[in-house]
Amino acid sequence: MSDSQSTNSDWRRDWEFPAGVSYLNHGSFGPSPRPVRDALAHWNDELESQPMDFFIRRMEPELDVAVSRLGEFVGAEPRDVLLLDNATWAMNIVAQSVELAEGDEVLLTDHEYGAVRRLWQAVCDRVGARVVTARLPDPVDSVDAVVDAVFASVTPRTRMLVVSHVTSPTALILPVAEICARARSSGVPVCIDGPHAVAMLPLKLSELGCDYYAASCHKWLSAPFGSGFLYVRRGIQSRMRSVVTSWGRSVGGRGPDWRDEFNWLGTRNPAPLLSIPAAIDYLEGVGLDVFREHSFGLARYARACLSAVPGVKAFVESPDWQGSMATLVVDAPGWPKPSLNETDALQQALWSEHQIEVPLTRHGGQRLLRVSCHLYNTRAEIDGLCEALGTLLVGR
Repeated sequence: MSDSQSTNSDWRRDWEFPAGVSYLNHGSFGPSPRPVRDALAHWNDELESQPMDFFIRRMEPELDVAVSRLGEFVGAEPRDVLLLDNATWAMNIVAQSVELAEGDEVLLTDHEYGAVRRLWQAVCDRVGARVVTARLPDPVDSVDAVVDAVFASVTPRTRMLVVSHVTSPTALILPVAEICARARSSGVPVCIDGPHAVAMLPLKLSELGCDYYAASCHKWLSAPFGSGFLYVRRGIQSRMRSVVTSWGRSVGGRGPDWRDEFNWLGTRNPAPLLSIPAAIDYLEGVGLDVFREHSFGLARYARACLSAVPGVKAFVESPDWQGSMATLVVDAPGWPKPSLNETDALQQALWSEHQIEVPLTRHGGQRLLRVSCHLYNTRAEIDGLCEALGTLLVGR
């Protein structure tokens, strides 16, 4: 066995998958490695052993420790980072806090996550504003072309630009730094939806130039489910409005902070948030460069192998547009396309017949297969997916 294979075997032991399961969907729901689960159990025990002491005396200082570690990891001052359950919660806070009026516009791209689009559509509908969709180039092959396509839809009525750092349906790494720079010159606020970028890509949020950055930590960072954050640029933090009204102030005796309204929103279990440093420690222990080299390399291997399956082709010409995920177009006329919110029958067959967990979605009328690769994944799993997919496509 080679050194790389031995290392991968060591990593895989930190996760607990049922025998025979190929889990190629870390991008949707990324399970935590053992050291992170141990940290989660520790914080749960600390909370349950003396809740009064934990909530009243310990929680705020421990959250400060966690946010300081996370801020360092994502390149932001800790005081600009708010710990939250997930990116959805963070994006809802931004949407709740932005002043919109009749006739205003919120600009998204046609590669945006469906739940984000649904949220902003609901917010706009309430006040008579509207969601505008910028269509990215097809094919995507130039940073300038992507930026130009976004700003071709900016108007004097644009009050917010929402853009993914790494798109969920298509796994594209978008040029958010260039988009933010153009937005600043145009006076347009930017909210970045960034769950897939945390750990997959190096981040320096304080230098990025965005106004808001919403993210989950349960994806590539592999922190526990129920951990995420919202970065808010200095100067606009006082505008943030919570989607939940509770005490909204510190009960630990310290001075007021813009995050109090969100930290004290009712009794909740902060153990997932307090376990974020353990997830950072784990990946840094492996080596972030090692993690990225392994996951990027495996995604490119998946892209090449799957493209050789009849009826399958890469979604984007250059692999440089994608990182730990590869997205491919699947031409499967024998398999009916699902309706909205319905699981693709081909995806279900990959699971029920081959125990392969991988999502199939739709974008622009095309059926897309998105393969996620983490430390525990292997080339053998990719080979198995290629074989299974080829069998199912030929069978229909």
